[in-house]
Amino acid sequence: MTRIASHRGGTLEFGDSTPAGFKATARMALEEVEFDLHPTADGAIVVHHDPTLDRTTDRTGAIAGLPLAEVQAATIDYGQSGHPLTLAEFCGIFAGSPVAFRCEIKPGADGRAYDGFVPKVIVELATHERLEGTTFSSFLLDTVEALAPHPRLWLVSEPVLRQVGTRGVIALAQARGIAEIGVHIDEADAALMAEVQAAGLAFGCWAAHSATQISKALDLGVKVFTTDRPSLAIAIRDAR
Repeated sequence: MTRIASHRGGTLEFGDSTPAGFKATARMALEEVEFDLHPTADGAIVVHHDPTLDRTTDRTGAIAGLPLAEVQAATIDYGQSGHPLTLAEFCGIFAGSPVAFRCEIKPGADGRAYDGFVPKVIVELATHERLEGTTFSSFLLDTVEALAPHPRLWLVSEPVLRQVGTRGVIALAQARGIAEIGVHIDEADAALMAEVQAAGLAFGCWAAHSATQISKALDLGVKVFTTDRPSLAIAIRDAR
């Protein structure tokens, strides 16, 4: 069965990376919750998509340059959507939930990986007994490689897929010991999936938000897809 991952806790239903969205996801009949991590200036780990607060909150500034107290003073979506969560708080929401973690390790505002961040994330997840069952992801190959031996996948952007080509992507993944890739749903098709799977790699998609995109992912039979509309995805899958 194709797995459904609630992207950022269901952004189009509950807001971007909101406590309400993650709480709702923890109760849904789906397999995974996708979320993104950044460090704060004082060493905390925060669940937030962007490296800055600018786009989705009423505050500004790079998360890595702010203390946790300032980050958590921000209100998501300028309304009643709560405040950014720490990874510890996030784990608490999913305590007892069967929903598995799909954890994206984000780069900083400069597009570069945070120094020494991956080991801190590993320790925090292990502390809360959520490391087992977590699949990690990143658009940065070096970050994906640094996550070994944990389950991990390479998020292949549209420009990389087009410039490097399918064979090049497969070769890069194999050279780095990466067993799974994900592409944007609009780039996915049966031929691409078949070529990736023939090379022994698992194949998934991200950004399946509309009914058409969700149906496409289910028709293809991809391993997993992320969606901003998890309730819709569940309903479409259940109807099949």
